[in-house]
Amino acid sequence: MDPPKDASPSPKLHTRLRVWEFADRYVFEPVDGLADLFLSVSRTNGCMNLVQELPPRGPSANPKVRIVFGVVGVLKLAVGSCCLVITDRDCVGSYMGHAVFKVTGLKVLPCTTASSAEQKKMESEFSDLLDAAERSIGLYFSYEANLTLTLQRVYDLGDTFKALPLWRQAERRFMWNGYLLEPLIENKLDQYLLPVIQGSFQNIHAEVGSDKVVVTMIARRCTRRIGTRCWRRGADPEGYAANFVESEQIMQTKGYTASYVQVRGSMPFLWEQIVDLTYKPSFDIVRVEEAARVLERHFHDLQKKYGAVVGIDLVNTTGGEGRLYERYAKSIEPILSEDIRFIHFDFHKICGHIHFERLSQLYDQIEDYLKKHKYFLLDDQGKKMVGQTGTVRTNCVDCLDRTNVTQSMVGRKTLESQLQQLGVFGGNDTISNYPAFDADYKVLWANHGDAISTQYSGTPALKGDFVRYGKRTTQGIFNDLWNALARYYFNNFADGTKQDAMDLLQGHYVSSVSRDAALPSKPGVMQSFRVAFALIFCAAMFMLMSLRQARNDLRHLVVALVWAGLCVGIALYVKKNGRKFCNRPRFYLSRN
Repeated sequence: MDPPKDASPSPKLHTRLRVWEFADRYVFEPVDGLADLFLSVSRTNGCMNLVQELPPRGPSANPKVRIVFGVVGVLKLAVGSCCLVITDRDCVGSYMGHAVFKVTGLKVLPCTTASSAEQKKMESEFSDLLDAAERSIGLYFSYEANLTLTLQRVYDLGDTFKALPLWRQAERRFMWNGYLLEPLIENKLDQYLLPVIQGSFQNIHAEVGSDKVVVTMIARRCTRRIGTRCWRRGADPEGYAANFVESEQIMQTKGYTASYVQVRGSMPFLWEQIVDLTYKPSFDIVRVEEAARVLERHFHDLQKKYGAVVGIDLVNTTGGEGRLYERYAKSIEPILSEDIRFIHFDFHKICGHIHFERLSQLYDQIEDYLKKHKYFLLDDQGKKMVGQTGTVRTNCVDCLDRTNVTQSMVGRKTLESQLQQLGVFGGNDTISNYPAFDADYKVLWANHGDAISTQYSGTPALKGDFVRYGKRTTQGIFNDLWNALARYYFNNFADGTKQDAMDLLQGHYVSSVSRDAALPSKPGVMQSFRVAFALIFCAAMFMLMSLRQARNDLRHLVVALVWAGLCVGIALYVKKNGRKFCNRPRFYLSRN
């Protein structure tokens, strides 16, 4: 069911390595039979070179040995360097006839020897970020296929391009470890340069009559403005949007292969939503005068990559979301044309929380656009029959919940059109006519949305029950409530450290050996939410104890009032200074 393999395969990457942890170096020994040389990495300064044999071993030099499945890259820090390696993997399917793996284990191998007390302190502070780096999720790779490019892009670039090393083929904005690979590129270690994407890769197999259908979903997260839900909003001055994800749906049947690509991303102008302990912090539009320029840059970049673009905005027309919608609509108006369209669809007003079938009203507005710009299609000989000449860009506030419901609708309609064209479906057939296929397809999109949501917000997508089952359920509503509370916790008390780790891994905050700067200082004790909560709790306990004794001695009533006043005072102080009590990124500066 896969397309023919590349005529000129890329140079083979090492698929299995034995790591020897000597006192002064790490030695990577290929055990896949692809090379006779060993990669030696100094544990003192991270310097790398190829050697012909292992260092001598003896009773006093008994190194620890582990098996790894690839080198993700090298991170340079102010206190030295560290290697990130893949310690475990799961095969999750195939792409262009080659196996695709999910990273299920990451390990940081430190290459540093802290000498001074200050260096040891910095090493300790960076360890929190490296721990977060080891917990990075949603990472996928292939030793032989380029996961960073769409099928159409790979086809258009031709066989000469596909003969290049994988890292040279990769589209940098979707290569999660692009910055980490730079030291290996400098040392010309092509067989160790393994491109990794962050997103998702899933597929389903279905039978429609006598035909077999395979549907694959790939999500590619852009690294340019990568981050967490409340610490990465809007776009940067270059036009790169937060939570920008390219979703490619690939269908294979009867020897034919079809692909459809759509994208999601935060509203592409400068705006923020800084956490402050409130459930829904206010939206702040930053540098309003630059909104039109940033948005134009974003959409023109989309045009270069995808052709025509229709932007679908799903936010509310009232409240804080309404202000964002108004700015979006006003900023995009000067560049609207035949190839750049804008549609606002107030998802909550029209669909509410249960009537998602009303999305058909949105489809009626984009049906002609979808038919005009088609999809990519290869025949059973691997020849291009038709190409996709435009994409759909969808957003809500988070680009998670409403967006995934909407994208799944677009994907479903496109898939039905493809299957009808190839004769698998009759002219009036839909996926819903085939219950088993329908159920699997809903789960495919639900899992796709959950993966993207978990990477950005820390929880699965809300409204996932509709995508998964085609209707809202009581259990789904309770799950949404729980996930909303979990998002509140992560946003306020966990995502700051996670954001710093992301920025460090992407090179957005560069900490090199030659750089003297240390991490920004941590908040003081009186800016700790835990301390504030403990003080309020203790004050409340003493107040209750005083009230119990007030029946015998009225003086205790006065004491109780003092403790009550202390509770209220601390609570008001925390509320007024909410931002200071949150887990803030230490590399982050507000753009206000």
